[in-house]
Amino acid sequence: MNGSRCEDGRSTTRWAQTLGTLSTATTRLVDPDARACGQLCRVNARPEPETWAMVLAGGEGIRLRPLTEYVSGDSRPKQFARLLGHRSLLRQTLERTALGISWARTVVVAHHRHAKYLAEELAGRAEPHVLLQPDDRGTGAAVLLGARWITSRQPDAILAVFPSDHFVRNAPAFMHHILAIADHVRRHAGPLVLLGARPTDPQSQYGWIELGALLGRVGGEPLNRVAGFVEKPSPEAARVACARGDLWSTFVLVGSAQALVGLGWQAAPVVSERLGEIRWTATPDEDVPAIASAYARIPRLDFSRDILERQPSLLTVSRLPTSIVWSDWGTLDRVVTSLRAAGLTPRWMREMGRAGRLTTPPIPG
Repeated sequence: MNGSRCEDGRSTTRWAQTLGTLSTATTRLVDPDARACGQLCRVNARPEPETWAMVLAGGEGIRLRPLTEYVSGDSRPKQFARLLGHRSLLRQTLERTALGISWARTVVVAHHRHAKYLAEELAGRAEPHVLLQPDDRGTGAAVLLGARWITSRQPDAILAVFPSDHFVRNAPAFMHHILAIADHVRRHAGPLVLLGARPTDPQSQYGWIELGALLGRVGGEPLNRVAGFVEKPSPEAARVACARGDLWSTFVLVGSAQALVGLGWQAAPVVSERLGEIRWTATPDEDVPAIASAYARIPRLDFSRDILERQPSLLTVSRLPTSIVWSDWGTLDRVVTSLRAAGLTPRWMREMGRAGRLTTPPIPG
């Protein structure tokens, strides 16, 4: 695909860097630091070639900018910052997803203005496919663009959507659960499945998922209908949701790529119509004008607020197993809280602590 081939077990890639698209293909993860090849065999003993990964890496990370500037010395978005260890959040996300889905079936959706940071992350390594958006039209446009690109290559694909700014402990268990959900969706032609996390407090900056009827279990965890979804509720509404037993939305979504495209048609027909005008080609640079034309004529679209909130009845939710620790690193408070809970103290955290720049985050509500 896209001119890539594999010889003697080693992947060879061809870059195509243009205004709207970077595209490469590979067959396996080769980063020795991750030691992911051995973990991949344990997590995904039965490879599922229909499963794709979409990694969202287009945000600016404004709320975390003071920390990322302190750590990186520049204004790069948080997904390209090395906040824990020697790998960026994007790199950690890619290594985590590669435990169950090869980079040959992974697409990173990012922005053209971040091309230099992507080049730093991917140059000289086995790369995934990369779609560069010419403008920022929100997470909704990014997800629908990636879903349409995947369906143009494999109409029956099952995909998993991953933000690139998450902290996850026990990555093998996380990907094992993702693959169990993907297998469930494939076998039962099931609806889209959101991953929900048990809340630790009435956090009003997350999306909240109200649980509906129990449908069964996947990977040992309950699978429920979604009775309601609200993105970033008021503090009072968050307290009600927490007391009711609702789950935090992780924004991780698993389902049929076609179903995701269909969800876009129902919730955002204007954006879907414009993206539907793109006629994908086998040559990445030929797609650039069509992507630019579509993006020039669509409004901003927030995936959680403008799509999930409007169509909760079309969703189901699977709770993350208790063995997995998850956090959305949207703010400094979340980063510090999750690192302290995990017993991790990176150098920047020690330095900022000594300087009195870190305080124990208050519990909302």
